[in-house]
Amino acid sequence: MGSLEVQNSQATTRTSELDPEKPKLDINDDDISPVEEVRLTVNNTDDPTLPILTFRMWFIGLLSCGLLSFLNQFFSYRAEPLIITQIPLQIASQPIGHFLAAILSKTQFRIPGFGSRKFSLNPGPFNIKEHVLITIFANAGSDFGNGAAYAVEVVSIIKAYYKRKIPFFVGWMLIITTQVLGYGWAGLMRNFLWYALPGYLFTTLSNISWVCWIFSKSVTAQQLGSGMQGLGLGAITLDWSVVSSYLYSPLMTPFFAIANICAGYVLILYIFVPIAYWGLNLYSAQTFPILSANLFTAKGQIYNISAIVNEHFELDQMQYAKQGQIHMSLVFALTYGFGFAAIAATITHVALFYGREMYERFRESYKGKEDIHAKLMKNYKDIPSWWFYLLLLATTAVSLVLCIVFKDEVQIPWWALLFACAIAFIFTLPISIITATTNQTPGLNIITEYIMGVILPGRPIANVCFKVYGYNSMLQAVSFLSDFKLGHYMKIPPRSMFLVQFTGTILASTVNLAVAWWMLGSIHNICDTTLLPPGSPWTCANYHVFFDASVIWGLAGPKRIFENLGTYKALNWFFLGGALGPLIVWFFHKKFPKKSWIPLINLPVFFSATVYLPPASALNYNAWIIVGTIFNFFIFRYRKQWWQRYNYILSAALDAGVAFMAVVLYISL
Repeated sequence: MGSLEVQNSQATTRTSELDPEKPKLDINDDDISPVEEVRLTVNNTDDPTLPILTFRMWFIGLLSCGLLSFLNQFFSYRAEPLIITQIPLQIASQPIGHFLAAILSKTQFRIPGFGSRKFSLNPGPFNIKEHVLITIFANAGSDFGNGAAYAVEVVSIIKAYYKRKIPFFVGWMLIITTQVLGYGWAGLMRNFLWYALPGYLFTTLSNISWVCWIFSKSVTAQQLGSGMQGLGLGAITLDWSVVSSYLYSPLMTPFFAIANICAGYVLILYIFVPIAYWGLNLYSAQTFPILSANLFTAKGQIYNISAIVNEHFELDQMQYAKQGQIHMSLVFALTYGFGFAAIAATITHVALFYGREMYERFRESYKGKEDIHAKLMKNYKDIPSWWFYLLLLATTAVSLVLCIVFKDEVQIPWWALLFACAIAFIFTLPISIITATTNQTPGLNIITEYIMGVILPGRPIANVCFKVYGYNSMLQAVSFLSDFKLGHYMKIPPRSMFLVQFTGTILASTVNLAVAWWMLGSIHNICDTTLLPPGSPWTCANYHVFFDASVIWGLAGPKRIFENLGTYKALNWFFLGGALGPLIVWFFHKKFPKKSWIPLINLPVFFSATVYLPPASALNYNAWIIVGTIFNFFIFRYRKQWWQRYNYILSAALDAGVAFMAVVLYISL
């Protein structure tokens, strides 16, 4: 009912389980889900007559999507970017929904063109299916937990770092296509893949480095104790935005994944880095800061990127030869190396530990084996395959038009676009398995940057466009399938899910670009740390690294950085190490099958531990690990009832509180 709901004389808000007049489904052992978590949390009943596409669902959903997309894009330019997930609005939308159900008129009316069908703004009590779709809307507003649309970073670095122009419409097309493209093949795979106190009054509470206070004149002490530009030994924070920046809320990540990240992080930052920096002076590391997102000359000076970009937005090789090779801080360089290892380890790990399960599920999907939830979903019309074919064809066509007609703006050739799509499709399955089991996603961005840098060096925007098509569309496919799985268990009609996801994505992408365009034009010197006043939050840490990547992989190219003309060619051996690592873990698992902790060693997550260093700092990691361990190990183990009731609510409350105060402070000060 509501704006799109037809008045049905048989409609009821009671579930079939409570309605004695409705036939009950005969549930036997075959109807019970084989997954324990599903059996414990998901009902085996459904009421197909519950109104779903109601006025209040559209009103709250669109408002939630728009609000979250605004906030996440707004916060993305901060030194400590905050990602607000759908959870705060998921919690807030329930009382709002019940409030609207209490005050909206129940009068029925007809709409011209719809015949005798009747509509109502208030078809009855607010129900769980409306709530789920509102959550899907909100999730689209947070880019499915990733914050803002990834392709906005392309527009941002063009305008803020390269100081070039890009038409709004071109930017909008780029963002929309990279957000929607993955939906096409996700549909083809769906049968198988089933932050005022720290913020303004006392900003020092965000970073308390007592080692730096005591030894204020010692460079080594600053390197060891600085939470933001060093190893963060002894540094603490009382700012939730520092805790949850980059790695998201630690309360949402299972402890075994936290343990894998902690092990990789400690090994890399506190064992490998000190030996390489002070002991071996690897890659002349002591010439540069130990942790920095900047790029340097061989003498340790900041590299002048603008000088090596010619009028065609390509590499000026004569100017590059004058400045010399590009160098990175040691941590920055090693982050790339371990990123190589993570990509290789993902393929091997999934093949060894999930290969047989994938094969069996693939066979089952074609045998038509169904659980109770699949049987209940037969009450609703499925999405025709041609919807996905048409969406994939249309998005690809628009993307090709973008590449051909606006080639000076995006630089990417049409064949490279198709290649990027193929890479995304191939990696969707293994990446989705790692994400589903650990809540951490290995960075496919590195491999796409590398490939395009080899094929077409000297074109920075072509490289980042290739990355967003190859990487972001894969993320969107995984997110689309994840939300569809939620809809499956909550018995949401597939066509309603599709409509809400697609509408939410278009709205969120448009708001993201509009907010970015506004901020890039209204905040003076945004993202320019050399011109911003001291203490300014608008340093764009995430965008700085994205810009650096466009220089490393696109402008200079891998041959001048990681291959025969570069300094860091030895890092390519990390690919081999990453591929072999899971084999060792798998061998010990087979040799000692009773050791249940061995298969919990997840090397893709282990190698991805420092993937956010930089722009993240050691303080971000230390705080995240400590808080996550307290809640998801100690409290989970010894106060499980408290954890079960309050853990996720606390996480949502902290995120919402930080967001609310930051916006209030920005507007009022």
